[in-house]
Amino acid sequence: MQVPLEITFRGIPHSDAVETRIREKAAKLEQFCDHIISCRVAVEAEHHHQHQGNLYKVRIDLSVPQKQIVVSRDHHDKQAHEDVYVALRDAFDAAKRQLEEHVRMQRGEIKNHKISSTAL
Repeated sequence: MQVPLEITFRGIPHSDAVETRIREKAAKLEQFCDHIISCRVAVEAEHHHQHQGNLYKVRIDLSVPQKQIVVSRDHHDKQAHEDVYVALRDAFDAAKRQLEEHVRMQRGEIKNHKISSTAL
């Protein structure tokens, strides 16, 4: 990465363990795509309910040449996102999918479907 990884915690105290996991996941993205310019990750704890734990929202902003990839995992209805590690996993999986698609497009591996004249 040309710009160092930025990690922000909102509504929750800083956690070395969570930061380490984010750094590991970001490094895996960088192994897959070596031309990442910058990566910003924000972890936010939303609403604290008495009968349920915090729900975590993870936002990842990736900058690659000619594209800005933004992933925001904000699932109020998923009980699994009461675990910050599950929320991180889901967000980084989505970022990886978008990054894979971008790399395929850059390599010209995406097929262009031509519209036949009979379809018109």
